[in-house]
Amino acid sequence: MLESKSIMVKYFASLREKAKKNEELIETQAKTPSQLYSELCNKYGFDLPLEDVKAAVNGDFEEMVYLLKNGDSLAFIPPMSGG
Repeated sequence: MLESKSIMVKYFASLREKAKKNEELIETQAKTPSQLYSELCNKYGFDLPLEDVKAAVNGDFEEMVYLLKNGDSLAFIPPMSGG
């Protein structure tokens, strides 16, 4: 049986606009940020390719294969454009 975990997900820029929220607590069986991003793409229609998105877990940038733990805080950060 897959273990479910609670992850606080924070959204920035275009991802925040698509999700229509800054953050949310998600119950998931995803093991990695890449798996969770895939779930969220299906839920919110995110159209940014995974390779264009950065993941920060508990305030530190991590690879998309980082193993998530119950209670982690995960921020998905899309490319920023400035002016």
